Amino acid sequence: MHSVMNTVKSAVAALAATALPGAIIVSAPASAAEPDWNQVAQALGKSGAVQAGGVYRVGFPRTDLDVTLDGVALKPGFALGGWVAFQPMDNAAMVMGDVVLTQDEVNPVMRKLQEGGIETTALHNHLLRAEPMTLYMHIKGHGDPVKLAAAIKAGLAVSKTPFSPPAGTATPANIDMIGIDRIMGYFGQDSGGVYQFGVPRAQPVTEQGMALPGAMGAANAINFQPTGFDTAAITGDFVLSAQEVNPVIKALQANGIEVTALHSHMLAEQPRLFFMHFWANDDALKLAKGLRAALDQIDVKKDTASGR
Repeated sequence: MHSVMNTVKSAVAALAATALPGAIIVSAPASAAEPDWNQVAQALGKSGAVQAGGVYRVGFPRTDLDVTLDGVALKPGFALGGWVAFQPMDNAAMVMGDVVLTQDEVNPVMRKLQEGGIETTALHNHLLRAEPMTLYMHIKGHGDPVKLAAAIKAGLAVSKTPFSPPAGTATPANIDMIGIDRIMGYFGQDSGGVYQFGVPRAQPVTEQGMALPGAMGAANAINFQPTGFDTAAITGDFVLSAQEVNPVIKALQANGIEVTALHSHMLAEQPRLFFMHFWANDDALKLAKGLRAALDQIDVKKDTASGR
């Protein structure tokens, strides 16, 4: 019996010794673990999905708005796709976002967000000649992700931003995806009839000392919306260093692509970045060549699948 007991004691001691490193990790404070995204979704009033880099991103497309530009009816996912994204940070989270608003919604939403501790980091247009005019408010917050989500919900609630998913199923984009991918040098993905690319910069973008994944708004975003058998409208934004701004402008203009806005989205990012928005409606493959010429002026990751 004594021999059996000694054997058991030795086994328990050995197990404790081998489990010690794991035990230290498990005993870390609960607040250091990944946030409960179900609670965040409940507080926000809408669910999202975990994306690359552990970012929880929720879309707020303005499906309630009928916006046209040069006779093209803009799909919500093409140019009206608001979003918020949460990135775990120490024992809390950082939230960033881009919400789409009408002119009369801007100040009520901004005021309500400020009351809840959500900062405004930019407010501007992305397009020209769009009717009705839409404005884009970039936001940021840091703290308890559930409280941040509740504050964002309260802010958006004073606008007409839909919280319910759109009814029905979107038709996939009828466009030469293979041809566009070949020219762009990246793989796009269809989302609600819009063909999208997310092209990360080669070097990390940081905010408050943390690297921002593309889902936090740090990737070059390019959208194609089919407008005919071989044609498409394009929009999106390039994420640029100061030295890249004018070479990209020249590349776009040389290929018949309008620059529609140039501004910042964040306040304390490193390195300092500028966001350039664009528009055109023409032969899809021709536009892909123009966009590829612009990407050639930017320090981007090479030959990577969509990181948006």
